[in-house]
Amino acid sequence: MIPGRSDVILVPMKPSSLLRQMKDQYDNVASHTQKGIDFCERFGQFVKERCQIEVKYAGELKKLVKKYQPANKKEDEESAFSVVQGFLAMLKEVHDIAGQHELISENMASSVIKEVLSLAHEVKQERKKHLQEAQKLQQQLNLSIQQLDKCKGKYEKAFKEMEKAVDNYKRADADINLSRAEVEKHKNTSHIKTQQCDELKNDYAAQLQTTNKHQQEHYTVLMPQVFSQLQEMDEKRITELQRFIKECGDIERNVIPIINTCIDGIHNAANSVNPSKDSELVIEKYKSGFQAPGDIPFEDLNQVFHGSDSSLNSSKSSTVNVSRTETFKGGTVSGKNKKRGGLFGIFSSSKTDETKEDFSNLPPTQRKKKLNKKIEELRIAIAKETAERDGMIKMQEVYQQNPALGDASSLDKQLEENAQKLDLLRQECQKFEGYLAEAEGQGTPQSDRKKRNSMTDESVTSRSTSDLGSMGSQQRASAPGTPLQQHQSYNESPDSGIQGNSRGQFDAQDSFEEDVPEGVPVLGVCVAVYPFEATNDGSVSMAQGEQFSIIETDQGDGWTLVRREATGEEGFVPTSYIEATYY
Repeated sequence: MIPGRSDVILVPMKPSSLLRQMKDQYDNVASHTQKGIDFCERFGQFVKERCQIEVKYAGELKKLVKKYQPANKKEDEESAFSVVQGFLAMLKEVHDIAGQHELISENMASSVIKEVLSLAHEVKQERKKHLQEAQKLQQQLNLSIQQLDKCKGKYEKAFKEMEKAVDNYKRADADINLSRAEVEKHKNTSHIKTQQCDELKNDYAAQLQTTNKHQQEHYTVLMPQVFSQLQEMDEKRITELQRFIKECGDIERNVIPIINTCIDGIHNAANSVNPSKDSELVIEKYKSGFQAPGDIPFEDLNQVFHGSDSSLNSSKSSTVNVSRTETFKGGTVSGKNKKRGGLFGIFSSSKTDETKEDFSNLPPTQRKKKLNKKIEELRIAIAKETAERDGMIKMQEVYQQNPALGDASSLDKQLEENAQKLDLLRQECQKFEGYLAEAEGQGTPQSDRKKRNSMTDESVTSRSTSDLGSMGSQQRASAPGTPLQQHQSYNESPDSGIQGNSRGQFDAQDSFEEDVPEGVPVLGVCVAVYPFEATNDGSVSMAQGEQFSIIETDQGDGWTLVRREATGEEGFVPTSYIEATYY
């Protein structure tokens, strides 16, 4: 037990020699531990700023990738080139690399910064506790030393008084003039002072022994114990910082394989670049299909002075020039007003005219490509609308069989709209197929169809084709989605010489006697899904559920040629109104 500290029980410890040497370095140890806490916070701030840099770097990389992504249709078309595809693959890998840097920031923020701040707070609290304990021990030692000084002061004072009293007694004893009573008095005083001095001397000796013992325990046991706790705290801080530094390295090491994979992807993208393939794409994209220009004729200026010969040569020259102009109309050489642009105009930087509907402003090869692409898009749209119609028809059948599931008539309007869309898409597809046939130098695919419709007059045929769109709004919807009827009546052409409408020139029987000879094979059978009322010659009315034989399939105009076997009557019916089964 330590005097004055009845509540403290000493724990036996074996302080190291280093701690014994630092027994008087309390202030320096306190300063060092504070610097350790400051360093811990500084490390946490470094990791925090590192995370901010990683996030900023990742954000800038992603912004850069977005900036160089194809932004319009023109750039999308350029992505067919292998070098552009390689560049886009590189952008993708760079975007993935940016994601890994974001991952570094997230992992460091969650597993390092948070723990560093927690460690700094914990060390602060533990240091405060140990320093308070050390201050308390130091105060107790100072109190013991003060008591020692106080005892020593009393002892010194008593010793001086004792010396004075003994000196007075000696002088009185030697003085023969003093009475025995006075001498006895000085003797008693000297004895009392001597006795008091001895007592204070004993008190001082006891306090000195106590203080020395306390001081020895303070510097050999108590303070080394506090220093040992501070040492454990500081070593724990250093160990944790060591772990955090390794963890930062591990976090970055874990993403390196992924970043290396991204870099490998960039190398693979570079290896995929094929200059020859890109050149072939350029040739395929810009080849015009025009023939090379013929030889430029020699013009002999001497022939100008010979009348007949000069006229002949001039005529030949004009003929050759006109031929060359016609050959290269719209190409690289088409007269004086046309200029050569690079290699046959392929790399010309001049702007082309606005694209026409039939792409007639493009070179033949490019026009065919555009038309084929447009036709393919229309066919896909027709297939999509047809699939939707089939689905609605099936749903309507389900509703008819089980009215509790829904009202079958609620789909009539949707079926009508769908049929109108199908008719418009088929007309549009037929129109572009005509453009394609024209570009390929063939007759229009509708010509045979029009013959079967008894439109023998060329001008009437032309008018019937051009008026298809305007007649669509004049149709009477007898059921959902009445198709646009291509067999409508036409007004008389002012200069055609044909009276009445084109279908009115022939009755249905005459028309089909010309178009469908006897013995035409039956292609299949069909059942009327909706009732249809014929509004012009050439078409035939039908009731819902009525069965017909199919004589000719739909040629893309939305009509099918059928025959009523009971009467032998033949005519056209809307394809969207029947459910066909072909043999």
